[in-house]
Amino acid sequence: MQETPTPTKRPYALELAATLVSLAFIIALMYVLQSVLLPLMFSILIAISLYPVARFLERLRLGKAFSALLAVILAIAILSGLVWFIIHQVIIIGRDGTEMQTKFLAIFDTIQKWLQDSFGLEPTEVVERLRGQANQILSNAASYVTAAFGSIGNLLAGTVLVPLFSFFLLYYRVFFREFFFRAFKSTPQERVHTTLNKIYTVVQSYLLGLVTVMGIVAILNTVGLLVLGIQYAWFFGTLASLLMLLPYIGIAIGSILPALFALATKDSTWYALGVIAWFQVVQFLEGNLITPNIVGGKVSINPLMAIISILLGGMLFGLAGLILALPLTATIKVLFDAIPSMNAFGFLIGEPEKYHLKRYSTKILLKRWNLRDLLEAKERKFKADEEKATDDPDEAARP
Repeated sequence: MQETPTPTKRPYALELAATLVSLAFIIALMYVLQSVLLPLMFSILIAISLYPVARFLERLRLGKAFSALLAVILAIAILSGLVWFIIHQVIIIGRDGTEMQTKFLAIFDTIQKWLQDSFGLEPTEVVERLRGQANQILSNAASYVTAAFGSIGNLLAGTVLVPLFSFFLLYYRVFFREFFFRAFKSTPQERVHTTLNKIYTVVQSYLLGLVTVMGIVAILNTVGLLVLGIQYAWFFGTLASLLMLLPYIGIAIGSILPALFALATKDSTWYALGVIAWFQVVQFLEGNLITPNIVGGKVSINPLMAIISILLGGMLFGLAGLILALPLTATIKVLFDAIPSMNAFGFLIGEPEKYHLKRYSTKILLKRWNLRDLLEAKERKFKADEEKATDDPDEAARP
């Protein structure tokens, strides 16, 4: 009777290369299919956020389909109200655009006169052209901002695809879970179930934590603007918090608009500087106190990998990629942690442990990997050979 040959395990390098090639192919496919994938990915985030609402409605015996529909309608109402508030405020501010335009041009003339008196720089054609461009931009600022927010609103709440996808993702969630069980039959089903639950927990923690942090930041921004006496404080405070959807750079961009508005409406430049200073304080509190205590360690992505993922997301999908970068990276980390050949990359994306940042971190690392004793033994042997060569030069010179 002929024995069945034992299957040989593939080398780690081959397995890793196959995984990386597959990952590169998936990224290229995502770029080609982004017109469909972007609404789908936004829908997945919205569906995960709405899952607790749908479950609560299901416990009231409203039925799975009706509960999912009500949850999606609630999300549409909230997003539409938020977009309407921003556009309405932009239109109101735009009515005073002529006065602000005059003030900005006066500031420009003051700066130009100071440069001429201090450094002898005469007005040139370039300066005059810049002055004309600034005049045109200020005249159309309200229409530009309104169009921008209108397009974002259409993308997230006004289109048909995102609500439709969100509804079916909520309604068919058990069906999709069984798909993953069938697709990964060779993997222990308990691991598949645990990985799916972990992805849900990580993404939901990020989304709910982000909404909570945005609310707190909006209140802090508004309080600071009210203390400084800036008009439309609620609008600028809320707008800056919404720009936190763009990680690391959003709140910095959000501080520029109220600072420019303060420069145009107040008699002193100290108000504008006060706005920027207060927003930087809020950003510091958000990064070091608010977010760590609300989100905690459930979304563990180190800042370097987060910045790289944001840059790559922007290159792939533009503005939408900046918003999707962090939740997508958190999901990829969970998947890498679950795939043995990609564990090292999941470790690379995550936060460093405390011992990595200590003073004697290298010695701790060598000890953890059982390398310290081996290296010390080799170092002692090397020193002994050096001492022997110094004591007996003739012996050291022999072949």
